[in-house]
Amino acid sequence: MAKPELEFFDPTFDNSRPWVPVPGYPKGIYEKILTIDPPTGPWRMKTRFIHFQAGIETKETLCHDYWEEVYLIDGYLIDIAKNQTFKAGMYCCRPPGMKHGPYKIPFGVTAYEVHYYLDKK
Repeated sequence: MAKPELEFFDPTFDNSRPWVPVPGYPKGIYEKILTIDPPTGPWRMKTRFIHFQAGIETKETLCHDYWEEVYLIDGYLIDIAKNQTFKAGMYCCRPPGMKHGPYKIPFGVTAYEVHYYLDKK
């Protein structure tokens, strides 16, 4: 089964989708999963909100084998390696293999993310 069919709903007040710590991430980083394609694993076709609490500083450069699209809803983050600040209202589309991070989040940030694989034909 692929992602479920969902009509408009307000995920902000949907208690069936709680904020939970992101497995494998540093303490203080939470996600609220909106949809996921369970049979193919947690990183295939996943849509979520992600929140980094104030004061988080990650140590790793990230690079993954899936596409990732991110829209910053509030706050800002600093990409330490790039020495660039990204703020609310900014968007990125990262193809597989694109390096990003580590990050410094002085005051907290919330983002909307979509993760997916594209079929290679």
